[in-house]
Amino acid sequence: MTELVFNTDLIKKYDKSGPRYTSYPTAIQFSENFSEEDYLQQVKQSNERNTPLSLYFHIPFCDTICYYCGCNKIVTKNRNHAQPYLNAVYKELEMQGALFKATRIVSQLHWGGGTPTFISHAQMTELMQQTRKHFTLLDDDSGEYSIELDPREVTASSVSLLRKLGFNRISLGVQDFNPKVQQAVNRIQSYKETRDVIVAARKNKFHSVSLDLIYGLPFQSEKSFNETVDKVLDLEPDRLSVFNYAHLPEMFKTQRQINSNDLPSAETKLAILQQVSNKLIAAGYEYIGMDHFAKPTDELAIAQKKRKLYRNFQGYSTNSDCDLVALGITSIGKVADSYSQNIKTIKEYSEVIESGKLPMFRGIALTEDDILRREVINQLICHFELNFKEIENSFNIVFSDYFSAELQELKEMQADTLLELTQEKILVLPEGKLLIRNICMVFDIYLKRNKEQQRFSKVI
Repeated sequence: MTELVFNTDLIKKYDKSGPRYTSYPTAIQFSENFSEEDYLQQVKQSNERNTPLSLYFHIPFCDTICYYCGCNKIVTKNRNHAQPYLNAVYKELEMQGALFKATRIVSQLHWGGGTPTFISHAQMTELMQQTRKHFTLLDDDSGEYSIELDPREVTASSVSLLRKLGFNRISLGVQDFNPKVQQAVNRIQSYKETRDVIVAARKNKFHSVSLDLIYGLPFQSEKSFNETVDKVLDLEPDRLSVFNYAHLPEMFKTQRQINSNDLPSAETKLAILQQVSNKLIAAGYEYIGMDHFAKPTDELAIAQKKRKLYRNFQGYSTNSDCDLVALGITSIGKVADSYSQNIKTIKEYSEVIESGKLPMFRGIALTEDDILRREVINQLICHFELNFKEIENSFNIVFSDYFSAELQELKEMQADTLLELTQEKILVLPEGKLLIRNICMVFDIYLKRNKEQQRFSKVI
């Protein structure tokens, strides 16, 4: 059984902001000096390595606004806005597809947003057809092809169509089933709507169903959130994400619709997290890390046991060897030893694509130090353990020399029982698993240089 220990004193001591490490270096290190020529050089390296590919599509449209949301989205009731955007995405698909070897299989594909199900059935079908035209998709259902769904606007026929198109994993936002909480965040979603989508997914033999919850929303209490978790457990999702709501109205304008006086206290938030974590573990879920839980039979749990778990912009992943090609506004890709992000507005995105150029506006080519530190952080955040010899063999360093300052800094965390530090490895202890971001931050050279922690959410 997964061990998690909630030590309130330690959580308060280490209560600061930090990255979620969906990439290292994080996006704030990306530069507009990263050019299309730099990207093409990385594509060349990528083709030489000849690893499988991952595709991410950003569909930015939402029918209604959820006040808590910090995602890049466009809120509109006008569904006609989707087609011009998709036409631009098709052109980007053609440009990107021409760069990569046709022999490279797409083993992972994800539609995110926004609300991908904002587009019509015909548009969904066309988008997948265009993807197959320019990239080599798997037809044997062995790929990890996932989509984010909004249960409020998905029918059983939508779920059936998505399965026929090749999707085999779905993720649903729930956040909270309590009516008062839903009203406060402008997301009215019934239990029945959610259940019906999951029933349809099971009927169509989707491999995995994932649900998202958020704690720290207005009017939440231990009692109310416990009732939501009971309903969620009745639905038996394969995976669960339990995210901390970060109230940053100065950064996200829509969050200004939330009255900060209605938010639960820090103590209540911690009590909710402790309660839900204990309940999920008691129900047989395993704590993967960073707000994620999964059944022992789920691919994430299996990958973690086999030490093959990875972390990317969609969170935890089982495809560590994939290069990620990102399409659509704001999307972030990882090609060879680089990250790059697309333009953020539809107008500019479309104009750049019409001019025949790739629509990226910033990125970063990783140094040897970046790649080394990324691997260290990935091992810790995915497996709660780091073997020094493995790193030394992979990167031709002496770990104790290269990271002498970091090892010294970890000694305080060892004294606080967050981790065990030996000559051979770092082992994260039950008290440290909730604070894994703090442990990873020790190895983040950019945080040390720039002290930019205020740009990130709180670790708990």
